[in-house]
Amino acid sequence: MTDHWFEPLADYLGAAYLRYSFTKGTRQEVDAIVDVLGLQPGHRVLDVGCGPGRHSHELARRGITVHGIDIAQRFVDLATASAPAGATFERLDARHLAFDAEFDAVICLCQGAFGLMTAGGDDAKVLEGIARALRPGGRVALSAFSAYFAVKYHEAADFDADRGISHERTEIRNESGIPLETDLWTACYTPRELRLLCSAVGLEVEDIWAVTPGDYARRPPSTETPEHLVIARR
Repeated sequence: MTDHWFEPLADYLGAAYLRYSFTKGTRQEVDAIVDVLGLQPGHRVLDVGCGPGRHSHELARRGITVHGIDIAQRFVDLATASAPAGATFERLDARHLAFDAEFDAVICLCQGAFGLMTAGGDDAKVLEGIARALRPGGRVALSAFSAYFAVKYHEAADFDADRGISHERTEIRNESGIPLETDLWTACYTPRELRLLCSAVGLEVEDIWAVTPGDYARRPPSTETPEHLVIARR
């Protein structure tokens, strides 16, 4: 497994990750995902870049079987420690998924596996693994940071217009509240680019929503929301 620059950050954050405001809308996000993907109890879902397991846990509480993967062992341990029945976790690199038609749906949310991991140019690797993991007719919900929003509003970051990468020098705090200055690199996308990337790996894009953490709703893409949410089918 290839190590990644995010792992030491996850080790440092630990459970403090769940204190950040962008993690507080889990239930609303899952409500929207369950509805748009038509998820039912007994369906099997892969959560790619699951972090401490917040989406996986919420899905499992609804009777959906979920397997979460994350490159950060610290996050996998946290997710496992508080997992409800039906949710399992393992440490895996999203760039090297080896599942084969095992899941009814895949979710990849909150710019972990698709954003931080793809800032190095591994977009196709992650999407190929996601597509391969789906059963024929299976569906995916994938969020991606908006290049429009990054250029228009993200003044605290430097945007590399050639590569579509946002670089931010920021402060994170661990469970004891101790701050640490660190760098974040996040890949940013346009809806057109996301459609082309999905098409190249055999995913048919059904819709792209303009979303904000904790506010997933069917809105057309715009320059005013930080994320796109891709709904696609294998």
